[in-house]
Amino acid sequence: MTVTERLTDGVRAALAAAGLPTAEDCAWEVPRQPEHGDYATNVAMTLARAAKRPPRQIADALAKHFPAMPEVARVEVAGPGFLNVFLAPAWTAGALHDILQAGADYGRGSGHAGQRWRLEFVSANPTGPLVIVNARAAAVGDALARLLRSQGARVTTEFYVNDAGTQFEALARSFEARVRQAFGHEAALPEKGYPGEYLIDLAAEYRAEGGRLDVPGNASARLEHFGRWAVERMVAQQRRTLAAYGVEFDVWSSEQRDVRDRGLVVQELAARGLTYEHDGALWFRTTAVPGTGDDKDRVLRRRTGELTYFAVDIAYHHFVKFAGVDHVIDLLGPDHHGHVPRMRAAMAALGHPLDAFQALIIQLVTLLRDGQPVRMSKRRGEFVLMEELLEEVGRDAARFTFLTRRHDSPLEFDLAVATRQSSDNPVYYVQYAHARIRSIYRQAAEQGIAIPAWRDVDLTLLGAPEEQALIKRLLEYPNLVAGAARALEPHRIAYWLTELAGAFHPYYKNHRVLQDDRRLMFARLALCSAVGQVITNGLALLGVSAPETM
Repeated sequence: MTVTERLTDGVRAALAAAGLPTAEDCAWEVPRQPEHGDYATNVAMTLARAAKRPPRQIADALAKHFPAMPEVARVEVAGPGFLNVFLAPAWTAGALHDILQAGADYGRGSGHAGQRWRLEFVSANPTGPLVIVNARAAAVGDALARLLRSQGARVTTEFYVNDAGTQFEALARSFEARVRQAFGHEAALPEKGYPGEYLIDLAAEYRAEGGRLDVPGNASARLEHFGRWAVERMVAQQRRTLAAYGVEFDVWSSEQRDVRDRGLVVQELAARGLTYEHDGALWFRTTAVPGTGDDKDRVLRRRTGELTYFAVDIAYHHFVKFAGVDHVIDLLGPDHHGHVPRMRAAMAALGHPLDAFQALIIQLVTLLRDGQPVRMSKRRGEFVLMEELLEEVGRDAARFTFLTRRHDSPLEFDLAVATRQSSDNPVYYVQYAHARIRSIYRQAAEQGIAIPAWRDVDLTLLGAPEEQALIKRLLEYPNLVAGAARALEPHRIAYWLTELAGAFHPYYKNHRVLQDDRRLMFARLALCSAVGQVITNGLALLGVSAPETM
């Protein structure tokens, strides 16, 4: 049980003893000011209507009837009816035993047990290499999958390859032009083609591998040949880049193979009277679906008979994504805001619960160096390649930095800060705390210090304010992880780890761990070990390593 679950049991016992209505939910928060306790709840205010009493009167009754608990030193009533709880120092110190015993499982929960989720993220068009905003999406999506799994959910991660439609044709025509140039022919890029020089490199690779210029068949067959060859190579490159980033997908889906070739078309919308013909096109009455926020109807089939991307996406979500799962999350780029309400409308119209489909918008990244805007890809145009970012700052710094802000907030990524070995660099600051703890153990081994089993260590000696504060922060971790999973906000973990490191580093400097007082030394070693374990656990949720040395 977490500390808040224990305190909730105490509140419910006090309510029963006072003859007050039971509380279905009891929310706890950590007050910013220590004089307001270690935990506070407003449960008295939420019960005021049911109990037909003023909140302050309910809070007074809770304080009077709160049961004696080893976890609690005292309770106080504050303000209009807050109940403030102060933890007992001896119990707080002893709680380290539970953290150390749980080890790598500390922070895991069951709040999402039995739930099935499908997460689609990155899903970059195979028309070019992965760029910096793809790196942000990959960090957020992979960390979110790890978070949900840590709380018992079954998660399938997916990369959806957009290998059909107009963008595929533009890639095929652009690549064919580059191939012709590679064979010494004059060939102009098509209008709205892809001018990136990466296609020049790809065309050279095509020729070197014995690719033919005189592809048999008509123009359509040639486009299919060049387009499929380019897509295969671009997707393979994307796979390699993501693997180097520590991101592996459970499913790689293809728009052409998994939707269009299967002929997936949603007929239920018409059967439910949600489509109509106008100007030769087929429209979906998105405005007729309540609670989705779309402001106009959308085209499903153009007057040419061609399905829109929206129609294809509806079919794929309905028949494939929701097959065997309860929740679907798409991580989308900042230019996809309009796609969200129409997809919510379609999924709701097809019978999926309104909250079953969610979309997270990944905002853009501004690249800086010492606060000044920077461009890395001079020969490739305007975009910054994900590969170049990883070469300069590394996987850990990239992933952690992307997770220091909410996914829907613009992010400034300073390359100089991300590679700096100082407290300005949050990932270095957190990883250095772990490395420092491991160095203590190496020093203990060098001095021949035999560390007993933690269950035999007297932890009541950890009574200093800084020690109590560190332990209380560690006790917050399970609730933090559970809350981050519920809110779909992995950045909370990165922020909290930075705060934990900020509390540990001063403690390390001001309190000698290895010393003559063996009992105190072992108690402090236990505290350091628990901090190191929780840092390891938190970094693992972000896909970031916990180095032994730095």
